[in-house]
Amino acid sequence: MQTPSSTIPHLIAAGFHALSDPLRINVLELLRQQELCVCDLCEVLGVSQSKLSFHLKTLKEAGLVNSRQEGRWIYYSLNIRQFSVLEQYLADYRQHSVMPPVRSCCD
Repeated sequence: MQTPSSTIPHLIAAGFHALSDPLRINVLELLRQQELCVCDLCEVLGVSQSKLSFHLKTLKEAGLVNSRQEGRWIYYSLNIRQFSVLEQYLADYRQHSVMPPVRSCCD
């Protein structure tokens, strides 16, 4: 399913917002290795489930993580497709980094 172009700026902003917190970065680093349940993330990170839930919600809303429920536990994994969207957004700036000369505003 294609994402409507009107939601792309929202997803990009949400993605960079989600990447702006050290705890969320730590969560993503752990998920790079394997899918983990909330209890494992809490234990490794040394945070309460309520604190972690807030950060996981932010990551989910940004589309950076997927979740699935198995019994009473929720397991999280990376959503690589959304990381690709952010990567492409930044790559577009790199490709178009040659700026034309600045004109004087009084011309």
